[in-house]
Amino acid sequence: MSIQEDEILGKAYDSHLMRRLIKYLTPYRGQVSFAVGLSFVVAGLEAFRPYLTKIAVDDYISKNDKTGLLYIVLIFLALILVRGAIQYYSTYLTQKIGQYSIYDLRMEIFRHLQKLSLSFYDKNPIGRLITRVTNDTEVLNEMFSSGIVMVFSDVFMIFGILWFMFTMNWQLTLISLSVLPILFYGTFLFRRKARDAYREVRLQIARINTFMQEHITGMLVDQIFNREKKASDEFSVHNAAHREANIKSILYYAIFYPSVDLIGAIAVGLIIWYAGGNALNGIVTIGTVMAFLQFNEMFWRPIRDLSEKYNIMQTAMASSERIFKLLDDKTFMYETTEPKKPDIFRGEIEFRNVWFAYNDEEWVLKNVSFTIKPGEVAAFVGHTGAGKTTITSLISRFYEIQKGEILLDGINIRDYALKDLRKYIAVVLQDVFLFSGDIKGNISLGNEDISIEKIQEAAAVVGVDRFIQKLPKQYHEEVKERGATLSVGQKQLLSFARALAYNPRILILDEATSSIDTESEILIQHAIQKLLTGRTSIVIAHRLSTVQNANKIIVMHKGEVREQGTHQQLLAQGGIYYKLYQLQYKEQEAA
Repeated sequence: MSIQEDEILGKAYDSHLMRRLIKYLTPYRGQVSFAVGLSFVVAGLEAFRPYLTKIAVDDYISKNDKTGLLYIVLIFLALILVRGAIQYYSTYLTQKIGQYSIYDLRMEIFRHLQKLSLSFYDKNPIGRLITRVTNDTEVLNEMFSSGIVMVFSDVFMIFGILWFMFTMNWQLTLISLSVLPILFYGTFLFRRKARDAYREVRLQIARINTFMQEHITGMLVDQIFNREKKASDEFSVHNAAHREANIKSILYYAIFYPSVDLIGAIAVGLIIWYAGGNALNGIVTIGTVMAFLQFNEMFWRPIRDLSEKYNIMQTAMASSERIFKLLDDKTFMYETTEPKKPDIFRGEIEFRNVWFAYNDEEWVLKNVSFTIKPGEVAAFVGHTGAGKTTITSLISRFYEIQKGEILLDGINIRDYALKDLRKYIAVVLQDVFLFSGDIKGNISLGNEDISIEKIQEAAAVVGVDRFIQKLPKQYHEEVKERGATLSVGQKQLLSFARALAYNPRILILDEATSSIDTESEILIQHAIQKLLTGRTSIVIAHRLSTVQNANKIIVMHKGEVREQGTHQQLLAQGGIYYKLYQLQYKEQEAA
């Protein structure tokens, strides 16, 4: 099943899923066992209360024994206090177990998401992935904290009540339980309807999350093109579907719980009818009748609780199936068991007959071959969609190629450990992503090996220190989500400083100067000339004026390498590069 769609899953209970869920309680099995033991004690103390009522009425009130009655009252009070204290600690312990278990599960999901390749994220909406980490895990929190352990309490309570009832009067017990077939049939209908309603609610929540994530991220576009009304109308449809699904589930509850109360009332009527007649004839004591009425009220309470626990369990099954589908997704990049690591990484890049497609055989790159020597500045040019950015993604092994080889220093990149491979490479993208935090943290990305001096040096090289020095807190200035308070040019300069601070052997600039003003671009070009000596550099640019000094220019066209050479060599050939250059030259002249 794809996470793309939250399907309506068939089983309300799946033993395989439950076994996997129970594993998250394994580290806390001692505390779970203790909590189950406490629930057994609580259930026993609770079930003992009506029996005390019988003793009080039959042995003391009927005989006008005030002293004995006082003892029973004191015992009753002590029982309530002890039960309350144990119940308090049991509830605290089960909630604590649930929180720790969910913490472990969320951490596992997040770590798993970090390992998945970019091809996974190309196919799965971010909103639904967020739903896995938030809504779905919160459902499991309910099951861990108030489901699994508390089920034992309800079951112990039922068996304790039945034991006392059968011990006191088995005929009256059977009369009380004669309404159970009606309850079982009603519960069967309820759980089947409620299961479908709950899953529909989960589906609509996931759709709302996906829609919200997309439209909040794209709010600028909505406002620029006056799409607020259109987006609001679309959200209204999703919101209404979620509302209707919730109302439907509430309807089933509104029918079920009063039905359980009605069945309990019928049981009370049967007890009064049968036991009352026997009491008048002296067959059953008044204390027994009162105890049975209390037992009857107590008996239906855990029945209702178990119905609620069943609902928690079935929603947990739906959520856990989606979570485990995510955790079982193995869209990982291949990792060799015996990684190679050169003594000195020089930065030579070679593509040998590389074929690549994002989907099946819709080839984005076709039989691509080239070599970039250590320390060279190589530029890739060509029309949009020619495959330039794809090449840079493949060098960092964000995707796997279908045919051919990619070599770094003569070693196939599949033979490197991913961590080592990406340590050698830094990328400056056109669409810069900044994290919430401060300027310093966005340059170092939390790498403790990068000192504040290195950060300041990198910022000075690219010229970004000019605007940083003007900020009130300078390098400790707060950065809002995605760098909302910074200009596009400032974000790109920070991204460039980030790359330089990591001191990579291979530096990739993907349209890195496209949104920077002329003055800032001159600063960056000076930085490249000064600091990239001996460092392999790949530059992707639409403006050919920015790559004229590259050691090698590789012209891409429809996924193929069509021309290679220096600026002057390619102009002399009069091919694709010459036409691109003439076209841009004419546009500049016209401007």
